[in-house]
Amino acid sequence: MENASSVKEFILVGLSENQGVQKICFVIFLFFYMIIVAGNLLIIITVISSQRLNSPMYFFLSYLSFVDVCYSSVTAPKMIADFLVENKTISFVGCIAQLFGVHFFGCTEIFILTVMAYDRYTAICRPLHYTILMTRRVCGQMVIGSWVGGFMHSIVQTLLTSCLPFCGPNKIDHYFCDVHPLLQLACTDTYAVGIIVVANSGMIALSCFFILVVSYIVILVSLKSQTSERQHKALSTCGSHITVVILFFGPCTFTYIRPSSDLSEDKSVAVLYTVITPMLNPLIYTLRNEEVKSAMKKLWSRKV
Repeated sequence: MENASSVKEFILVGLSENQGVQKICFVIFLFFYMIIVAGNLLIIITVISSQRLNSPMYFFLSYLSFVDVCYSSVTAPKMIADFLVENKTISFVGCIAQLFGVHFFGCTEIFILTVMAYDRYTAICRPLHYTILMTRRVCGQMVIGSWVGGFMHSIVQTLLTSCLPFCGPNKIDHYFCDVHPLLQLACTDTYAVGIIVVANSGMIALSCFFILVVSYIVILVSLKSQTSERQHKALSTCGSHITVVILFFGPCTFTYIRPSSDLSEDKSVAVLYTVITPMLNPLIYTLRNEEVKSAMKKLWSRKV
């Protein structure tokens, strides 16, 4: 990670510089993070423990929950701890590691959400071929592909950013290290790097979003010819996924497919996809899914 930088550490401004607001934020975000970890771990344990939840949909859901825990853990603990300290510093290496983690787990989540849409398309539009197309081996390969895709995206973003020279100032107007805030601190022309970074993120976000939209258009057209009971069941499972996609893709797309001009606006939006969405995912999937709720009740009664 050696480069021409004289900066050895960065200062994170955080969400607010007001001491009173920071104390309130500490309580709120600590509570949010506890819900993220507890809720997503509960889904993982439920899917692993229940014999009824052995379909590909729940296989992908357990991995989505795992990624959510990892994704939030890259940024939330540091942000929560910084609410209580005056000197909000992070080392250069720590900053680059955080940048890598954010893009690695964030991009992996995008790919897993896309894979889940394909799973729903196959289950609803090609039910007779579903068990042949969505074998455990194929599902495993899709998950591995999501991790590899996330790694490749993240390594590009990280290498492009870490090779830039940073001579000062070292104050980041954000609560975690991200590409756009770091590009603004580099003491060189970052126009070309900025274009590559936006193109890299934009290509992935827009192509996955296009696949998602097409999948659900085909699903909705296919449902017209099916019984009302089957329509209700399909829309119930698809509704949860669509809600999560909107909550995650909306803020991510806003932040990463355009050159950033207002960092204070970006960090407010970042709270949605790094904290709020991972917290809401378990609630969305459990409240709208009777099978998951039933499996959780059985698991809880068994433990008691």
